[in-house]
Amino acid sequence: MTPLDQDAPLGRRDLRKQQTRAALTGAALRLCSARGFDHVTVDDISAEAGVSSRTFFNYFASKEDAVLGDHLVEVDAMRARLAVLLPTMSVLEAVRRAVLLVVAAMEADRDHWFLRMEIIQRSPQLLPRLVLSNAEAERATTEQIAAHLGVDPVRHGYPALVVATTSAAFRVAATRWMAAAGGLSLGALVDEAFTALAAGLPDPD
Repeated sequence: MTPLDQDAPLGRRDLRKQQTRAALTGAALRLCSARGFDHVTVDDISAEAGVSSRTFFNYFASKEDAVLGDHLVEVDAMRARLAVLLPTMSVLEAVRRAVLLVVAAMEADRDHWFLRMEIIQRSPQLLPRLVLSNAEAERATTEQIAAHLGVDPVRHGYPALVVATTSAAFRVAATRWMAAAGGLSLGALVDEAFTALAAGLPDPD
């Protein structure tokens, strides 16, 4: 089992920090789902999680970040996974395996993800932040793949094309997962989408 397959044991301090972050995220999602995003404040979220507003800002820069998640943490985790995987396999397979590790975390936190998507659908003011976060994540991944291949990410279209198509495949799988209310396996849906990409998107039988 590789370091990417399981998390190293957390120390007591790191565990407390992880629990506080999770409590704040859960509080933000519950309150915004119940009241609407515009009717929830940082003070409300902090009180619901049992911490001070000052503690809130130790973990999140804004209410939006508490709802949407910390994309910088996610980007760093994705880059770390790809750094290990890219030297050992094709780019497409490395991205697939890195995404499946993200998928495992999403499935383990399914209820929060469903709340998050419900809030986003009801709160169009969150969409610009979400689009920007996704664009930054895709740019970072494109640059990493280009560096691995030794090509210029602007002059060579392959890295950006891989990232764009795999991101679209993931979004399609996630949309189907949400529509099925978790009745389907997100991992299986992602695998299906990546298999179709690898095969050149043939017509279905």
